Amino acid sequence: MSDRDEFGAFLVGFVVGGLTGAVVALLFAPQSGEETRALIKDKSIELRDRATHTTEDLIARAEATASEYRARADELTKLAREKTVELANEVRERGKGALEAVRKTKKDDATAA
Repeated sequence: MSDRDEFGAFLVGFVVGGLTGAVVALLFAPQSGEETRALIKDKSIELRDRATHTTEDLIARAEATASEYRARADELTKLAREKTVELANEVRERGKGALEAVRKTKKDDATAA
């Protein structure tokens, strides 16, 4: 998890640094104000589209991961229920065996007396 956090921080820094460099390059470029504004508008639209696409990808990944973990949790729940039933049956059988042993002991004591 720590590696993901570090990569996320790196990615955010990289994007912010790239944007800062792009803005500085646009402001100091030898173009007219109208050309610069048009370029800024185009780049901002491109960046918005890229951010939207990245967000959609992240949402899709998160949904897939959540679905995967949900399925795994359901599988583990089913397994736990099966084990619980097995243990309950085993305890029931052992209890029956113990009860029969007690009855036999009482019967043997009654016939011996």
